[in-house]
Formats: sequence, structure tokens, C-alpha cells
Amino acid sequence: MIGYAAAIAALTLGVGLALAFVLRLLPTVRLQLAGLAALAVCLPLASVLLSGWVMFHMGADVKILAVSTASATVAVVAGLVLAHSIARSLERVRGASSLLAGGDLSVRAPESGPAEVADMAVAFNAMASNLEQLFDARRELVAWASHDLRTPLANMQAMLEALEDGLAEPADYLPALGEQVQALAQLVDDLFELARIDAGALTLELQEGSLAGVVASCLRGVEAEARLRQVNLASEVDASATACFAPDKVERVLLNLLVNALRHTPSDGSVAVSVQPLEDVVRVTVEDTGDGLEDDAQQRMFDRFWRSDRARSHRGAGLGLAIARGLVEAQGGRIWAENRPGGGARVCFTLPAA
Repeated sequence: MIGYAAAIAALTLGVGLALAFVLRLLPTVRLQLAGLAALAVCLPLASVLLSGWVMFHMGADVKILAVSTASATVAVVAGLVLAHSIARSLERVRGASSLLAGGDLSVRAPESGPAEVADMAVAFNAMASNLEQLFDARRELVAWASHDLRTPLANMQAMLEALEDGLAEPADYLPALGEQVQALAQLVDDLFELARIDAGALTLELQEGSLAGVVASCLRGVEAEARLRQVNLASEVDASATACFAPDKVERVLLNLLVNALRHTPSDGSVAVSVQPLEDVVRVTVEDTGDGLEDDAQQRMFDRFWRSDRARSHRGAGLGLAIARGLVEAQGGRIWAENRPGGGARVCFTLPAA
């Protein structure tokens, strides 16, 4: 009997493995699940029937066969129903992906069905949302860049036409032409820097050390403008604050924040820079005594081409703070803005501690 049992077990195992391999070749999930249900029921029942026939030569073969057939039918029907449900959930996600591939970036997949399918739909919707934001940002970038490029080009064209018609002398327009060329060059440099940030192609030469030298250099760079605006400059650098940073990139960020703070600080106001060590980062803070931030400025001031109503009178394309955020994040830090309790604005960014 042991020999018969071993032979039947080996035969059942071999047939099961062979049929499982065949099930993998079926073209749809519905067919694979239905086949798996039939295999899971029919194979054990067939093994029991064969064992009973070999060992006992039962006379109730018809009854056993009827029970086996009914069980197999129930299993196949249940497998088909389950396969249809899973395939329908997958079909909804597939339909949404087809619409997304066709250019409909607003499409979202229903987050229903089995947990695995629902998780896949959630991931798909997150991807679709990111793609929509990316394309919206690209359209906005093209629109704003075209606008900011068109303005100086139109001014230059008008001045050149005036010179060609003899309406003005070259000396009258040479300084203005130089300013327009400088504005165009700055905008092109900023766009190129943003492209490098987006592509992750920044060249960062990180070093460990104090930020005192960078702070002093930036304050010297804005000292003349601060004196002209009658704004007081101050700094407080903790000597123990050593960070891992790229000096040229941090200098660009800090200069941008200082210039922005000076533009929004009235006469007899003050702008202060502080550097403080925290647990695992070094925090750099630029504070001013201006009017503070508008309602949506805290969320949008680091967006590309965004300018508050008060900032529209100043020259610039609105890329400086977006570049600052990219440079800070590329060094492993973060940047944010908030209103000071005593009035004015405060912009902070962190760098990894050395």
C-alpha cells in the first residue's frame, strides 16, 4: 500500500506541476484564476478517487464521481467570478492609462477593488498628478519666459529703429541697450540654471567649514545698496556652526535673499543674517523689518516666475527664489519663509552639519 500511495503522490505532484506551468501560458488573469480553481479542486479529488479505486475497488464510483464533478463545477464558477472581478478592476486602471497615454492628463483611476489593485490605482493616480503638475509647470515656464524675453527684445528693437530713422543719437541709447542685454543675459543664465537643477546636473564642490566667510562676502556685496536705501545690515554667526556646503551656491542663495529683503524693507529698517547650529543641520536665517509676507506668499514665493503684487515694480523674472530652493535642496537642505512675530519677513534655509 505504501508503494501505491507513493506512486499516486508522485503522479499527483507531477501532474500538478505540469498543469501549473500550462496555466502560466494562459493569456488573461481571468483564465489563469479559473484554471487554478479547477486545478486546486479537481487534482485532489482525482487523487482521492484513484486511491479509493486502487485500495478498495469501491462500488459507489458513480456517487463519488458526481460529488467530484459538483465540487469541481463550483470551484470553476467561483474562479470565473473572482477572475471577472479582478479583471474588471484591472481593466479600469488599463483604461485610465490608455487615456493618459492619449494626452488626457486629468484622468484618474478608481481606487477600488482588491488591495493590490487599489494600491496600483493609487500609485497610478499619483503618477498622473505629478505628470499634470509637470506639464502645467512647463506650460507656465514657456509662457512666462516668452513674456520676459519679449519685453527687452521689443525695447531693443524700438531703440534700434529710432537710431536707424535718425530720431536719436547712439550715445542716447547705448546705456539702455546695455541694460536690456544684461537683463536678457541674466534671464538666460537663470533659465539654464533651472534646467540644470531639474536635470540633476549641478556640479557641487562640497566642503566642510564655517559660513562666516560667505556671510561676510554677501554683506559686502549688498552694502552699497543698503546704504543707498538707508537700511541697516547686521549679522550673527555662531563660530561653532560648521556645515557641509558648496560655497559658491550658498553665496548665490544668500545674496538673492538679501537683495530680496532689501527691496521690501523701508528706509531706517534693518536686515539681519544669522547662522545657528541645530542638532544635525545648520540654519541660516535672513530677517527684515518690512511689511511681511502676503497671504499666499509663504506657499508660492519659491515658485517659478511668481511675483507678489508689491514685487512687480522691481526688475526681475521671478526666478531667483526658485533657483535658491533648487540650490539648497541639491545640497541636502530645505528652505521656507514665514512672518516675523514682530513684523517683517523671515526666510530660513538649512544645510547638513559637518
